[in-house]
Amino acid sequence: MRACGPGLVSRLAVVMAAAGAVTLWGATAAVTKYAVAEIDSVMVGILRTALAALLTAPLALALQLKMPLAGTGPAWLAVSSIGGFVAFPVLFGFGIIYTTASHAALIMAALPIFSGLYAAAVNRRWPGGRWWLGVAIAFAGEFLLIHFRLGLVDGAADDAVLLGDALILLSCAASSFGYVAGARLAQLGAGSIATTFWGVTLAGLALLPVLAWRERYVDWDAVGWASWACVLYLALGATLVAYLLWYWALARGGVARVGLAQFIQPVIAVGLAAVLLGERVTFGLAAAAAVIVAGVVIAQRPPRVVPDMVAGRRPV
Repeated sequence: MRACGPGLVSRLAVVMAAAGAVTLWGATAAVTKYAVAEIDSVMVGILRTALAALLTAPLALALQLKMPLAGTGPAWLAVSSIGGFVAFPVLFGFGIIYTTASHAALIMAALPIFSGLYAAAVNRRWPGGRWWLGVAIAFAGEFLLIHFRLGLVDGAADDAVLLGDALILLSCAASSFGYVAGARLAQLGAGSIATTFWGVTLAGLALLPVLAWRERYVDWDAVGWASWACVLYLALGATLVAYLLWYWALARGGVARVGLAQFIQPVIAVGLAAVLLGERVTFGLAAAAAVIVAGVVIAQRPPRVVPDMVAGRRPV
């Protein structure tokens, strides 16, 4: 039997790293939904970034990662930090109270669409007809999901669900804007890991006053170990480990190959919502998921239409 060469081992390592990152992100919706049952939703979002910052700050200093301070660097870093590590976790945590983890996961599947739109605007290079066709298909799936409340239990309050879905959509728009800003910094030579670590650190510092004010709304004695485990998972697994795995895989496997792994994220997310939270996976929900993913796939091919920021989007 022929032994595996170093090239095959390297490719397998890239695939496993990308799959690991996507799996960690895929659990975000279900884990957040579980955590907000016992902890104030805004506090969950704050803790996700603040706890991660406890590690990113010393790591950034120990690794001597340079903060991008030249030229437009500070402005892009601020946008990346606020969009990805302040607005996204807070809005997402607040929104998921009113909707299901499945809905949140499928809305998040459209993240590359927002990233592509922002990237095109920043680079002043508008994509072609195939991209717009994919956008139309993806948002048609989003409309079906939200308008017909697919997969929701009977009797769910329409206004509440609509508010939750709208907040999740807004959080995704903020996250994508933050990612494009981070990608812009990477293009300027800042580096993806430095941008991420300093972005998390600055966001954590900015959220400290809000944490001190918001903690009064949490009955800490009623918070069980499982909810704390969920918060730690969001801070360490989804925010740090997943990013490191993803960027490592992108650097060695390329966006065109590694970016394809993101399409299994909605499947993982919906599956975990069904297993962990008992949410229904109806035919309508599955159909909407297929339409959304198909639209995103079309929009991202060929990848040269929109720069690597789209396929290398900031997943959650």
